[in-house]
Amino acid sequence: MAVELCLLLLLFCGSTISEVQPIYKPPPGTLDFGFVPAKTYDTGAYHEPGAIGILFKIVHAFLYLVQPNTFPQDLIRKLAQQQFGNTQGDYQKAIYYEIGFIVSAALGLLFILLLPLVGLCFCMCRCCDNCGGEMHQRQKKNADCQRSCFATFLFVASLIISVGVLCAYAANQHLTNQVRGAKKLVNSNFKDLKIFLNDTPAQIDYLVNQYNTTKDKALSDLNNVGPVLGTRVQEQLGKEVRPALDAALTMAGAIRETKEALENVSVSVEVLQEGTERLHANLTDVKMHLSNTLNDSACSAAQAASTCNIIRNSLVQLNINANFSGLPGVSLQLAKINEVLKIDLSSLVQKGYAAFNDTPDLVVNQTRNILSDIKSVLESIGSNITTFTRALPVQKILADLMVHLTQSEAYVQDYFPLVEQYDFYRWLGCLILCCMLVLILVFYYLGLLCGTCGYDKHASPTTRGCISNTGGNFLMAGVGFSFLFSWVLMIVVVLTFVTGGNVEKLVCEPFEDKNLFKVLDTPYLLNKHWKNYLAGIIFKNPNVNLTFEKVYSDCKENKGIYTSLHLEHLFNINELLNISMYTEDVALKIEHIQINLSKIILLDEIGKENLLNFSSSGIDGIDFSAYLTEINKSVTKVDLLSFANDLEARADQLPKGALENALKGHANNIRMIHNQQVVPLEQAMSTLNQSIRLLKRTSSELMVKVKNVISAVNAAQDLINNNASQVIVQETKKYMDTIIGYFEQYTEWVKESISMEVAACKPIANVIDTAVDIFLCSYIADSVNTFWFGLGGSSMFLIPAIIFAVKLSKYYRRMDTEDVYDDSVEQW
Repeated sequence: MAVELCLLLLLFCGSTISEVQPIYKPPPGTLDFGFVPAKTYDTGAYHEPGAIGILFKIVHAFLYLVQPNTFPQDLIRKLAQQQFGNTQGDYQKAIYYEIGFIVSAALGLLFILLLPLVGLCFCMCRCCDNCGGEMHQRQKKNADCQRSCFATFLFVASLIISVGVLCAYAANQHLTNQVRGAKKLVNSNFKDLKIFLNDTPAQIDYLVNQYNTTKDKALSDLNNVGPVLGTRVQEQLGKEVRPALDAALTMAGAIRETKEALENVSVSVEVLQEGTERLHANLTDVKMHLSNTLNDSACSAAQAASTCNIIRNSLVQLNINANFSGLPGVSLQLAKINEVLKIDLSSLVQKGYAAFNDTPDLVVNQTRNILSDIKSVLESIGSNITTFTRALPVQKILADLMVHLTQSEAYVQDYFPLVEQYDFYRWLGCLILCCMLVLILVFYYLGLLCGTCGYDKHASPTTRGCISNTGGNFLMAGVGFSFLFSWVLMIVVVLTFVTGGNVEKLVCEPFEDKNLFKVLDTPYLLNKHWKNYLAGIIFKNPNVNLTFEKVYSDCKENKGIYTSLHLEHLFNINELLNISMYTEDVALKIEHIQINLSKIILLDEIGKENLLNFSSSGIDGIDFSAYLTEINKSVTKVDLLSFANDLEARADQLPKGALENALKGHANNIRMIHNQQVVPLEQAMSTLNQSIRLLKRTSSELMVKVKNVISAVNAAQDLINNNASQVIVQETKKYMDTIIGYFEQYTEWVKESISMEVAACKPIANVIDTAVDIFLCSYIADSVNTFWFGLGGSSMFLIPAIIFAVKLSKYYRRMDTEDVYDDSVEQW
């Protein structure tokens, strides 16, 4: 019934899975579906035996010595198929496998048959005063040595028997303790199964409700179709449109810069022409006045003549160097540029930018009807999922399963006290068996204690004390009870050994290494008409490859029951709720999106004509070489500041007087002319230099540049008018794949959740582990095997204990007759 519930629940979960294979699959935005709600299972299907685990390992090692053969899969298969014995070698294989148990059991049976018979004969022999029954002891020289050896051997044998009794008692008590604590483990398994049943519907509801996350994301993108699809279209067209508009805007800036440069050239040339004329006149005056000063009689003196001649010869340097009067004007070009600037080209380009930036709004306006249809499809998907959810009788099946589970739990709770009661009887029986050995040990230990403490080596055999004689009697009592109880103990040992040992070798070990599942998965084993029994039960199709081992392993890893049971072979999920049908509908509607961008005008004819007028403005006809030739010259032939400093230095070489002062005055006048006239002229020349070079760069292949800008604008406009549909189709397809990608994420997430998280079947594996690995193997088999191991070892050591006790009792009991000395060998 639990399997049927899981099948139905996972049918519903899996019905949300679809297969969509788009041609182009871009990486869509990652959706966060959260975590499937799941509670932690309490059962830890692992048993740690504690200190007694050492004994369990010793017993396992002993069983390996008894039975080292591998698990007989072929024999078990034949036995299950009732074909055992059809082949002549089957019995030989079985005997070969069980030879260790057979030999051990045969020895046990021999022990059971012979020991009582030997005891009977021994008793009758002693009654006839033989076999040590005669109360007469011959004296020997090594009597003390023999007595000590017999006592030591008996004590060692008793210690070994005591250890075996302790092992048997520990195993007996361990089994009882585990049975008493098993109720908690059973309740934990029932609790996990209830969690399994109760949480599965909530997990299914969570998977279904997460469709809203997918729908909300898709609706968000649809509501923002402008920023999403419109921006994508704009970005693709912008790869050609924006560079063209940028080039046009750059050219508009170049027009303004050209005007400013022409104005600077015109003003600078005028300033330079006027300034050089004024500078020339002032330098002429300075030369005249210097010549008059040098013609003074003071220069005729021997000390001043040479200096005055040097100064007189340098006056030729006081003259202008650059001549700007012959430079051509730029008024005609400036007039044409002013005419071009009457049309604001920058404003026209900005209008093109604004029109192109309105692409998202155009997309929104032209897709409004189609988007409403897509939203209706998304809403219908959610409605169908809800309708399908309500159509499934999940709650009824869950309620029925919960009733069965509750009844099973109540049955276990009712019968568990009976189990504990029977376990008490078992515990009491095993305790009685241990007490039999304890009684024998008590007689042996008392005999050793009394005999050792009461023995007097100076006393003759006939005069031994009462304590020593009592010790000998205790030893013989132990021998008597050994003969009485040993065969009973060995019967129990043989039965538990054969049963527990084979359970360990044929069930527990194969279960641990999964060989047991391999046997169960043998084709046609459990049903001669079914290749795979589990698949035949669940799917009614035994050809499906569903094995016990795979189901157990998957549940052990806490995978979902959908994956563990391979329920995809039972239900065609896509036919039950085929989301691919809806995604195809969404894709078709998205493909029908038609966006017309022909209203976008990047640059009208007026702007293009304006660019052509700029190219024909004539700035490329300016004689830039003439300008640059004069600009590269200095204003004067000599640096006036250097000339003035040199003049003042030579004046200092003259004798003090009017001549020296006059020359220094002329030097200061030259400095003033430099500061007031030469420096402004140099600044005007720098401005003229920058403007001329800018105009030269601008005019270089100006017509080609303008034509390239116009061609780029025309190409971008042609792309928008004629080829934008291809870009729109391409981006629409990417947009469609993004929307469908959300559904694919949802379905993939549902698949992964169903496979690994929904209805995780760990409780089923825990139930199997609890029943087989813990209850049968760890609790029962290990405890029973340890019990017979301890009890059997103790029983085997009763034989040497009997021999040593009989021998030793002769030295402790009071004899009726004695010899003075006899060196001969003592006979029974």
